[in-house]
Amino acid sequence: MSTFTLKHFTRAALAASLAFGAAAAMAQAPIKIGAFLSVTGPAAFLGDPEQKTLELYVERINAAGGVLGRKLQLVSYDSGGDAEKARTFAKRLIEQDAVDAIVGGSTTGETMAVVPLVEQAGVPFVSLAGAVVIIEPVKKWVFKTPHTDRMACEKIFVDMQARKISKIALISGSGGFDKSMRGQCLKVAPNYKIEVLADETYGGGDTDMTAQLTKIKNTAGVQAVLNAGFGQGPAIVTKNFRQIGLTVPLYQSHGVASKEFIKLAGPAAEGVRLPAAALLVAETLPDADPQKKVVVGYKRAYEERFKQDVSTFGGHAYDGLMLVVEAMKRAGTTDKAKVRDALEGIKGFMGTAGVVNMSPADHMGLDLTAFRMLEVKNGDWALVK
Repeated sequence: MSTFTLKHFTRAALAASLAFGAAAAMAQAPIKIGAFLSVTGPAAFLGDPEQKTLELYVERINAAGGVLGRKLQLVSYDSGGDAEKARTFAKRLIEQDAVDAIVGGSTTGETMAVVPLVEQAGVPFVSLAGAVVIIEPVKKWVFKTPHTDRMACEKIFVDMQARKISKIALISGSGGFDKSMRGQCLKVAPNYKIEVLADETYGGGDTDMTAQLTKIKNTAGVQAVLNAGFGQGPAIVTKNFRQIGLTVPLYQSHGVASKEFIKLAGPAAEGVRLPAAALLVAETLPDADPQKKVVVGYKRAYEERFKQDVSTFGGHAYDGLMLVVEAMKRAGTTDKAKVRDALEGIKGFMGTAGVVNMSPADHMGLDLTAFRMLEVKNGDWALVK
């Protein structure tokens, strides 16, 4: 073999060896899932179960062999419900941590602050927040798992129609979700022949809504009250509602779809209705219900691990993580553009929120059948028959 040929062979072998080594290193490198969540602060009832869920299922997925032959690594930050902190942490996840996808954004405000960053960077982002503005208009890299506030209004109005209710009062909080849901309810109410006779609001730090509810009580013709809000506000509204002797039906949003709301509102919660995922009534679903296996499996795993009641908010995180994992499996790679395309093409995925059918025009993929109408009965959730 000539000197030239030997050198050429040696260089080729070295290049092949380096390429193989790089590929092997890539195969061993973890897949990074980024998250920014309201683990503490006023929205901790959202972020805490979301964080616990992501930790639990990253562990379970890794124990089962990981994804595409690689382990998952959760890189998570506590934004405390602060939109500016969320933006800072998202920037860090993208630029420093170099995550493959982001699952997070407990609130609408946090989510919307981050949208421009993920759109510019081209990182698949699955939000866990509720407002319809997150996905309408469609944003290329942004998806979400919870039902929208508009869907909540529509589900409630359908139930009101069945109860022959056509004249209502609205009371809503001042947060991003609260304002958005109020706007959506006002927008779609005429479609269901619902007339809004009173429209009251309260501040995020308010501890008594008696004045607003008294105005509603004194408004002639009101047949039901709808509270658009989340956090402690709706529990206070519920207590004050009973205290001043209002007896018409009271509806809440899916923003309080956890046992925590019942605990905070106490006996006053009895009879309250709201739309929510089947997760809250998982074990009472008929065995033939195709969603039962998923929601019971998640509920039992979460409650066994953390010794606390499951919430739909943790379920949103479960769905977000599993959708990203499913997209990576379908794409056969962690290439961000291919994962995004795979997310957009997911059909028939059963999550805790319902059956997900994504499309280029729909980055949530849920319809009204994914919502169940629930009522508080004997201090627990029950399906409205």
